[in-house]
Amino acid sequence: MTWPAALVVDDEPDIRELLRLTLERMDIQVITAASLAEARERLAEGTFAFCLTDMRLPDGSGLDLVRSIQQRELELPVAVITAYGNVESAVESLKAGAFDFVSKPVDLQVLRNLVQTALRLAATRSYPQRDRRTRDRLIGDSPPMQAIRATIAKLARSQAPVYISGESGTGKELVARLIHEKGPRADGPFVPVNCGAIPSELMESEFFGHRKGSFTGATNAGEGLFRAADGGTLFLDEVGELPLPMQVKLLRAIQERAIRPVGASGEEPVDVRILSATHKDLAAMVREGTFRQDLYYRLNVIELQVPPLRERREDIPPLARHLLHRLGGDAASALSEAALAALTRYPFPGNVRELENILERALALCEGGRILPEDLRLPSVQPPLAEGGPAGPEPGTPLEDYLLQVERQAIQQALEHTRYNKTAAARLLGISFRALRYRLKKLHIE
Repeated sequence: MTWPAALVVDDEPDIRELLRLTLERMDIQVITAASLAEARERLAEGTFAFCLTDMRLPDGSGLDLVRSIQQRELELPVAVITAYGNVESAVESLKAGAFDFVSKPVDLQVLRNLVQTALRLAATRSYPQRDRRTRDRLIGDSPPMQAIRATIAKLARSQAPVYISGESGTGKELVARLIHEKGPRADGPFVPVNCGAIPSELMESEFFGHRKGSFTGATNAGEGLFRAADGGTLFLDEVGELPLPMQVKLLRAIQERAIRPVGASGEEPVDVRILSATHKDLAAMVREGTFRQDLYYRLNVIELQVPPLRERREDIPPLARHLLHRLGGDAASALSEAALAALTRYPFPGNVRELENILERALALCEGGRILPEDLRLPSVQPPLAEGGPAGPEPGTPLEDYLLQVERQAIQQALEHTRYNKTAAARLLGISFRALRYRLKKLHIE
């Protein structure tokens, strides 16, 4: 049996020897290099399953090696060794294309977990069937969806944290699940958690677990979400709902790759990839001081934006047919042409989730299994101001009061139309989320 080969690049002989001994105990053949130039020579001479490189080299940076491998499209997983606590260089390496990083002094258990993930990644360099499976589940051939599918394939080969942004109902969890399923952790657990659904007093126990008797009611030990996701992926949905004290603890768990269960005396290593999502504007929350900047940069190493349905209207017909088939209807004959045209014109503030709800209701209401426009019961799409403009002010009404009244009416209509989704309402009004928030405060609209 041929051992897989690894390229280890470090200018310190002691570090090279430590890494060589550790990897050889894992039945991995090790080729070493002490400089960037020597590493490039080794890459030209042979084929490797993965590469482990120090950040600082005598003739350059480990990032130069990462970029060189990316440019040559070698599909070689590269992990970077960074200085302890240097989050900036770790994030920079991930953005450059490194699949993961490990900090000095090297924790051998963390290194072993990293190597095992790299070997699984090296064994899955061809994804034809997985790409087709993504197309079957992420419906639509619009340019935005083609770009998202291509991005998912790239992100799956990395261990970098991914921040998935988008409006409610766009399918952020599906995107996260596909990133997990197409990557080397596919055989491990995918654990989704809605951060807004956990009471703040239970968060630490829910995330990190607890020891028996560590608090009132803890009659048994609990493993927690990080331990449940060990070897796989933890998806933090609505991460913007985390209170500040929990943000601090989450940041430490991500940076140290270790957790401390409630009531435990020490930390325990854990091997988890973090994906996160929210419909909120995290950057604005950072500016307001309600979300930690260091955690934001740690989660938002790579951002993937999921477009709203109204920006890919050409995907509505195939998506509607797919949803009808899943709901048990005859997708070929259930939807009339007039109903399909009405769906295509509708802006869908609730996105794919709203489309599914509309179709499910229409299937229950329609006669003879044929959905007509009236069966859809689409909310009337009114512009913020009625057609022809608003009625003029009453005689004697100050202009400023009249304009405030018109502004209040427009905002309330937009909020009602979007079911009080402020992000969607701001887009409907053609203003920024921040501008809407300012007007809500100015007009005393709760």
